[in-house]
Amino acid sequence: QVQLVESGGGLVQAGGSLRLSCAASGPTFSTYVMAWFRQAPGKEREFVAGISRLRGSTTYADSVKGRFAILGDSAKNTVYLQMNNLKPEDTAVYSCAARARTELSRDAADFGSWGQGTQVTVSS
Repeated sequence: QVQLVESGGGLVQAGGSLRLSCAASGPTFSTYVMAWFRQAPGKEREFVAGISRLRGSTTYADSVKGRFAILGDSAKNTVYLQMNNLKPEDTAVYSCAARARTELSRDAADFGSWGQGTQVTVSS
């Protein structure tokens, strides 16, 4: 059973930066692909960024491309989301997810393990 624990959320002013962490425990094959999703109040959950830990490939939502970066640390079994130039519209609960497949995906239904989420609030 995979456990995912997020940390690093908080309150930041527009233009600022935050780094989210997602520490994974459990079988390595269960976290071949890890991703970040977010959900703002009254909105549907949306894909933010994903990484294939075996292939080293990444993918990003258009809304965060060039501002966010997803990074993996195999030694710590941790994935990070570096968020720069934050905007008020980035305010949401950010959740880490993992899937036991090597192919990247942007569909939340493809991910079987989820963290509890961490709040990110960007003030204008």
